[in-house]
Amino acid sequence: MFETHHSLPWNAVTLQSGPLKRRAELNRNYMLSLKSANLLQNHYSEAGLWNPPQQPADCHWGWEAPTSQLRGHFLGHWLSAAARLSAVTNDAEMKGKADFIVAELARCQQEMGGEWIGSIPEKYLDWVVRGKRVWAPHYTLHKTLMGLYDMYEIGQNEQALGILLRWANWFYRWTGQFSREQMDDILDVETGGMLEVWANLYGVTGKGEHLELMQRYKRRRLFDRLLAGEDVLTYMHANTTIPEVHGAARAWEVTGEQRWRDIVEAYWRLAVTDRGYFCTGGQTSDEMWCPPHQLAGQLGPENQEHCTVYNLMRLANYLFRWTGDVAYADYYERNFYNGILAQQNAQTGMVAYYLPLETGGTKVWGTPTNDFWCCHGTLVQAQASHTRDIYFTNDEGLVVSQYLPSRLRWDYNGAEVAVSLESKAHNVYALNIPRELPRQSPHPAYMLNISCEQPTAFTLTLRLPWWLAGEPEIVINGERQRVPHAPSSYYHIRRVWQDDTLSILLPQTLKSVPLPDAPDMVAFMDGPVVLAGLCDDAPMFYGKKDHPETLLAPSHERQYAAWQPGSYQTRNQPHSTRFLPLCDIGDEPYTVYFPIVEQP
Repeated sequence: MFETHHSLPWNAVTLQSGPLKRRAELNRNYMLSLKSANLLQNHYSEAGLWNPPQQPADCHWGWEAPTSQLRGHFLGHWLSAAARLSAVTNDAEMKGKADFIVAELARCQQEMGGEWIGSIPEKYLDWVVRGKRVWAPHYTLHKTLMGLYDMYEIGQNEQALGILLRWANWFYRWTGQFSREQMDDILDVETGGMLEVWANLYGVTGKGEHLELMQRYKRRRLFDRLLAGEDVLTYMHANTTIPEVHGAARAWEVTGEQRWRDIVEAYWRLAVTDRGYFCTGGQTSDEMWCPPHQLAGQLGPENQEHCTVYNLMRLANYLFRWTGDVAYADYYERNFYNGILAQQNAQTGMVAYYLPLETGGTKVWGTPTNDFWCCHGTLVQAQASHTRDIYFTNDEGLVVSQYLPSRLRWDYNGAEVAVSLESKAHNVYALNIPRELPRQSPHPAYMLNISCEQPTAFTLTLRLPWWLAGEPEIVINGERQRVPHAPSSYYHIRRVWQDDTLSILLPQTLKSVPLPDAPDMVAFMDGPVVLAGLCDDAPMFYGKKDHPETLLAPSHERQYAAWQPGSYQTRNQPHSTRFLPLCDIGDEPYTVYFPIVEQP
């Protein structure tokens, strides 16, 4: 039986020192390195407030170039990410920069007549109505709308709401001139998350015109066919539809109308459950949905667009909160390691638009100011959102959903509870466990400390992940718990807490993951992490496919007192190949899927 989970306030959770926090800091430094004038350049241009610089280096290019029809989309992502960062860490520098940009948007809005605040002209939308080719104006405009809403809702900036409300008046008037059939034609051109923005705004104001805007932007030609059980996704542009279904999810939350939730659940079944995915969790090739369970022919240089990874993880968050179903948290985790982390350069912080799964693939990294792909935008949002899915609450207490080093400050029924989750990086020497338990282990190890200002009774729920390979070791204050080997489930601990320490050991093992339509093509996973072979070909492996330990052996597995996870070398093979976590691969050619010849 599942139950509703609730997100904690943005400022309740912070990251602890470690590799993940270093990646988040790379993202923050990148965001702050971008000049406010350049972030605003296209809004300034529309308002007649910008003179292009004499030196090309002083301008943003790529999809943000003044000649790009998608110009201005990145600023909305930047504002959303800035709102998150300033809320989580009380980052005064980021908050000040974001508030300044909102104030400048207000100035631009005033210059443009008091309502419109787009980085592109209104006529782009009229071109859509006329059927004239134009590159996704709704998508572009949605990003600014989203950034304004997040600056209000998360960043506590009232001026952002005022800008958004005035701009909503323009959209209400513009859409009011079209019939339902005409609106459906308009919505056939990528609309991004417009529906979600209007649902969010209706959730704030409760006004009829914002409800009406939400209804006008419902994507009937997609939603009706989803509810009818049709496969409307195969070879369809993936990231066109995911944000539209975010809108349906938010519409259900603000209206309670069951049809909206039915749309979301039908979409998840079609996109994920009944379609299957690569070992990484991705489902796309060249930005298109792959056919259900037909993935072997889809391996190429353009798998797994970063935007689709991030947006499906957002959809998983909606469904996890509604149901508490552990499957959504498992999906989130797989994509976190093998998408969000695998598609951020751990040295530069830049994004890989795609994650190649072809033989000998290489990641192509973006540049700070010359690309600004759509995935640049979801990069800065994703790397600012790591704290959002670690902890949740339910009617019984606290849920630990993801095992990421973090600190939580939680007000539970008036009692202040502090939680610290530390990764021991596969080193159990520091864990408080009985002597009879293994003192050295290659398994993930964590220490969870709970401190309450007064004795407090609640249920602590721990996710037992899908990759669990044996009975977990959970020890509370030196007392070992009896925990079943039950992957993709929860373990509940009900007690009075005050100053308690939990040691958590989660057994993992090397697993082989074949392609569903080519069972002789196999990838290898170490717990939740996909391994990549450092090679520009796919040599034939010989051995037992279902026993990957006959094919790979740990390499350089210990350094002083700590285990070094994820490094492997082939064993008993004609050619030697080293394997590393896919999320640690930088510029090296790599291969994920290998042909296996079964041998006894």
